Amino acid sequence: QVQLVESGGGLVQAGGSLRLSCTASGRTLSTYTLAWFRQAPGKEREFVAQIRRLGGWTYNTDSVKGRFTISRDNAKNTLYLQMNSLKPEDTAVYYCAATGRDDVLRLTSDYYYWGQGTQVTVSS
Repeated sequence: QVQLVESGGGLVQAGGSLRLSCTASGRTLSTYTLAWFRQAPGKEREFVAQIRRLGGWTYNTDSVKGRFTISRDNAKNTLYLQMNSLKPEDTAVYYCAATGRDDVLRLTSDYYYWGQGTQVTVSS
């Protein structure tokens, strides 16, 4: 079992930046493929980015291309999402997720463990 806790959300103006963190306890994150998802009010949870257990990154290029960067610090057992050039449409609750599989995984059903989420609000 791994417990995930997100932090770093908040209110920011359009064009601004935020860095989200996801800290794990219970197991080391280096053994997991990790991802960020987000869910806006009234919408389904959406894949944002993934970093694979054995390396490699995948992004939802349509929505975050060139603006978001996913990274991990295994020594700190922490996953990050650097978000730049934020837009009002980025407003959502952001969730980190983990799975023991190593593949390109974009579906919520691919991930076993989830955090509680952190709210990101981008004002225009």
